[in-house]
Amino acid sequence: MNAPKPPSPPAIRRIPKAVAATTAGPAEAVRLNKRMADQGLCSRREADDWIERGWVLVNGQPATMGQKVTGADRITVERAAQGQQARQVTVLLHKPMGYVSGQAEDGHAPAVTLFTAQNRWAEDRTPTRFSPSQLRGLAPAGRLDIDSVGLLVLTQDGRIARQLIGEDAHMEKEYLVRVQWGEQALDVRAAFPAAQLARLRHGLSLDGKPLKPAVVEWENAEQLRFVLTEGKKRQIRRMCEQVGLKVVGLKRIRMGRVLLGRLPPGQWRYLAPGESF
Repeated sequence: MNAPKPPSPPAIRRIPKAVAATTAGPAEAVRLNKRMADQGLCSRREADDWIERGWVLVNGQPATMGQKVTGADRITVERAAQGQQARQVTVLLHKPMGYVSGQAEDGHAPAVTLFTAQNRWAEDRTPTRFSPSQLRGLAPAGRLDIDSVGLLVLTQDGRIARQLIGEDAHMEKEYLVRVQWGEQALDVRAAFPAAQLARLRHGLSLDGKPLKPAVVEWENAEQLRFVLTEGKKRQIRRMCEQVGLKVVGLKRIRMGRVLLGRLPPGQWRYLAPGESF
């Protein structure tokens, strides 16, 4: 006789009266905001905001900040939360050199200052209208250092931020990296040892921890293509340093299924309806 299959963990279900309802899953008590985030309904910060607004019910009663839930509890989220999420925007920006991803530092402007009506890509066909109010809560989901260029995601949506940079995120990020080997700036591919290329793919450590395997291939004689599933600070530059390569140019061209494409430097577009990472 076949052994019975273990029950699947409960998931948030859509119901007519509210955005969603679910039981908490594990038998042990966990914070309500964590449970909601784990189910992919919202970020923890959003959950706290919804709780403060009275949009979250536990067993039919208004939830309280810091409340814990177990598998026996039923969580319901009112439709007003769905409307709020529908108004959140995610912006795809082609970050130029000289801008920082986060807060201004050392006199360099943050990339979010490029999010203006004037810098919207003329070929952006999404129906969303630009509004300065969209700057509220708009934050980078992943970083590019000041000397790097390419795709930078800015979002108000905690679900997308969690998907891209959460603790359990494994999103692929693809880069084109121009390098030189010692004094050799041309035809680096011919001079660079194959064994060192293998180390870039797997075998290096940063901050005392081994790195996950990466895709590293020659795109042309002076440029490597990296595909990473983690994002340590200045990871590619530090990896290259360990094998004797100097990075002279770094461009992110993809995050998950979203491509930089023909988006011009310094311009942005909205994440389109139906487009996902």
